[in-house]
Amino acid sequence: MKTMKLLSVFVIALFLLSACGQPKQTGRQVTSFSFTDQNGKPFGTDQLAGKVWIADFIFTNCNSVCTPMSHKMADLQTTFKENGLEVELVTFTVDPETDTPQVLKEYVGQFSDDESNWHLLTGYSQETIEQLAMNQFQTIVQKPNETRQVIHGTNFFIIDQRGIIVNEYSYVEESFDEQMIDEVKRLVK
Repeated sequence: MKTMKLLSVFVIALFLLSACGQPKQTGRQVTSFSFTDQNGKPFGTDQLAGKVWIADFIFTNCNSVCTPMSHKMADLQTTFKENGLEVELVTFTVDPETDTPQVLKEYVGQFSDDESNWHLLTGYSQETIEQLAMNQFQTIVQKPNETRQVIHGTNFFIIDQRGIIVNEYSYVEESFDEQMIDEVKRLVK
C-alpha cells in the first residue's frame, strides 16, 4: 500500500514537472480574417500564417490605457528586434468608424517609425470587432451609445505559428512584458 501511494505521488509530480516551462495553450484557434491596415492594404491570417504574433485592442481617441499600451507595444517591437526575434504585432482598433487607415497611420507614428511588423487594423463594423474579440480572444469590446470611449480589455495575446492563442498577459500585471518575451523566445526557436 505504501508503495502504491509513493508511486502515485511520483506520477503526479512527474506530470506536474513536465508541464513546467511549456507555454500554456488555450486551445483557441484564431479563425481566418482579413481587414485593412494603416496603409490601406489587406492584412490578416494569410499574412500571419507560420508566424508568431502579438495582438492587442486599442482605439485612437482613448483617454486611458491605449496610449500606454501602444508605448508598450513599441517597446516590445524594439526588444524583439534587438533579440533577433521575428514577431508580428497586430493591433485591432475597437472604434473602426473613427479609426480609418489614415488615422491609424498617424497614431502608430507617435510610437514607432518602423511599421514593417506592426499592423493596425480597421475596415470592419463595430459588431464584427465586438464578436471577434469575444469569440476569438474571449475579451470584451463594447461601445456604449452615450460616450465616445469604448470599453475593452487590456490584454496582450501571444499567438503561435499555427494561429493558436498560446497565452495572454494583462497590461496591468507587473513584469508581464518580461514573461511575454521569454515565452516568445521559446516559440520562435
